[in-house]
Amino acid sequence: MQTDNVIEVKTLVTYYGDRVIIKNATVSIPRAQTTVIVGGSGSGKTTILRHLIGLLKPHSGEILINGVDITRLSEEMLNNERKKMGVLFQGAALLNSLTLAENVALPLREHTKLKDSVIGIMVRMKLDLVGLSGFDNFYPSQLSGGMKKRAGIARAMAMDPEILFFDEPSAGLDPVTAAGLDDLINKLNKVFKITVIVVTHELPSIFKIADYVIMLDMGDIVFAGTLEEFKESEIPKVQAFLKRTPGEETQSQDDYFKIIAG
Repeated sequence: MQTDNVIEVKTLVTYYGDRVIIKNATVSIPRAQTTVIVGGSGSGKTTILRHLIGLLKPHSGEILINGVDITRLSEEMLNNERKKMGVLFQGAALLNSLTLAENVALPLREHTKLKDSVIGIMVRMKLDLVGLSGFDNFYPSQLSGGMKKRAGIARAMAMDPEILFFDEPSAGLDPVTAAGLDDLINKLNKVFKITVIVVTHELPSIFKIADYVIMLDMGDIVFAGTLEEFKESEIPKVQAFLKRTPGEETQSQDDYFKIIAG
């Protein structure tokens, strides 16, 4: 039975070495909405994202996706769950030796037994969806940064996922291109009813795409609620983030980030 929450994170704890990175995190992510995970550098937001995708195993705790605790799955079972997910990494992570069509087709060739003719149709549909119709035979090196991100989204959508993850989608983009990407994220959520989870620190993007906001600070979840509740929150950490005012924790955050970044 489906609930209103697609993901339930329960008492999650993560260590890098002997340092606690995620501190007993418990939070829910609503179904068919866009949830934005925010926080400063070293806050733990990318670590949380890696856990949700199954790329990292926590020290303890549970991550329930549609009621299934992915922290306890075998690699084969976890891979089956990942087929229901799409991911856009920061740099789009396209294979430079493949054309856009070949990049988008890759998940379909790896995980389905569809005929080449059917895969070709699906690839063209996905590229058209992200505004790249006609760019099938272009290579990633021939594209702008924004076009690479759109191509990455087309590949993430190849398997018609239930959940779509974005890691800093606006990173490295100019404001106009970033705004166009925000519009595309909204389209995917509203038209296809996909659950979208975005890690970002860009305030314009947060205000434009978020239905729900989760904020981390030094591994703690300091806020979880709707966008309007986030804007109106009187929590000092939230206020500092919204007003872009550095607090006393700035230096410790910088040191913390250096440690986890290696």
